[in-house]
Amino acid sequence: MKKLILAVSTALALTGPALAQDSPETLVTILTAPEPQTQLMAMVLAIQAAQQGAAPHILLCGPAGNIALKDAPESATAPQPPRSMSPKGLLGKIAEMPNAKVEVCAIYLPGKGLQADALMDGVTIAQPPAMATAMIAPNARISSY
Repeated sequence: MKKLILAVSTALALTGPALAQDSPETLVTILTAPEPQTQLMAMVLAIQAAQQGAAPHILLCGPAGNIALKDAPESATAPQPPRSMSPKGLLGKIAEMPNAKVEVCAIYLPGKGLQADALMDGVTIAQPPAMATAMIAPNARISSY
């Protein structure tokens, strides 16, 4: 039994540094969900990843793109329990972070009949080739909601 414990302890000690080297440089979050609670949780997790060293890269498509509008719907601005935060409020904090990118899908604004000036500060229009590059980067992780 002692040999088994020693072997497992040694294996864990040796893999610890290797796992640390695999930590992502970027967390690509693709958000399409229309529910404010899901949108808020995606922002919370992106901020948590940023606090752990990953650069947040948010892509908002479909109904989730609405949270990036200057004139966002109430569902994007209404405080959510338990901390009275809103999806748009946290998205704004992420957009201000160094090394963060917040983008809407390239087809979002044309689909709504809007121009880039409808977006809140810090939000841009994604370019599909650049987004694809971000998604397949070796040190990127993708989360999708």
